[in-house]
Amino acid sequence: MNWQSRLATAIALSLSTVGLVGLSAQAVKLANGTTSFVQPPRLESAVATQKAARFLGSTYYFTLTVPANAGEPLRTIVISPQEAPDRVEFNLDQTETFEGTFDREGTKLPHQTVTQDAKTQAITITFDPAIAAGKTVTIGLFANRNPDLGGVYLYGVTAFPSGDQPFGQFLGYGRIQIYDGGLNS
Repeated sequence: MNWQSRLATAIALSLSTVGLVGLSAQAVKLANGTTSFVQPPRLESAVATQKAARFLGSTYYFTLTVPANAGEPLRTIVISPQEAPDRVEFNLDQTETFEGTFDREGTKLPHQTVTQDAKTQAITITFDPAIAAGKTVTIGLFANRNPDLGGVYLYGVTAFPSGDQPFGQFLGYGRIQIYDGGLNS
């Protein structure tokens, strides 16, 4: 590749980067009406307040950050338990949502609904109003009791933007470690 080709490639890359920066402040709405994040939220952490098997009353916190260039506010989160050694039952009436992280709780956030699919056990939290770009939000799911069996419990987390036809973005797995024998650290 000669120097003119390299220069042309460098200019093209620079211009495309400028174009992407310009797009990052706008929402992505496809021709079919589907709304998507420009930059999806990040799953920052998942942690349980109590990690001992059979412990009564533990809260499982899932913290997400909606980037400033998300393009759309965060409307809905779906937390889906994956195949695990045992099942965890949550009391959805005690679900809490707030700005900040589980150890630096901020302003309480209203959520419109919290539901659980009977078949898949996926928990859906819908925010009203939606969570604005640039915010960190934590969802606390109250487990009536930790599972009987220790092991790793994975929860798939998917985020949906506002809009009539939102496209969900899988953010990853929240990992909760439960220990046998009363170990709680």
